[in-house]
Amino acid sequence: MENFEKLLAIVRRKAVYDRNNPWYKGPESYLHGLKDEVDEVIEEIPRQRGAYLEDELGDLLWNSLNAVIALEKAHGITLESVLARTCRKFENRLSGIEAGRSWQEIKEEQKQALAREHSAGTNR
Repeated sequence: MENFEKLLAIVRRKAVYDRNNPWYKGPESYLHGLKDEVDEVIEEIPRQRGAYLEDELGDLLWNSLNAVIALEKAHGITLESVLARTCRKFENRLSGIEAGRSWQEIKEEQKQALAREHSAGTNR
């Protein structure tokens, strides 16, 4: 996880730079980039060029982290809350399918729980 922490520090430095970066138009700048990077990863897979695939996956991770950090400022979420929510979500799904439940059934239950959480005005 050392490299993840290094990357996150670079992303946070980039967020400071983005304050005066004319290219940066808010979180959408990185979200649009994510769409492009997904296509590049898909294009690279059949080529079977590991270094290029790693490079494209890195771009995907870079844009994802930058988007989350940008959304921290714009919408008050935190990377830690995103990570915690994601761990709960997929631990629940994986445990469910390991116990013989369907992914779709678990997903639907989670959607309903998310809607209840939103209606209640809670964020965790």
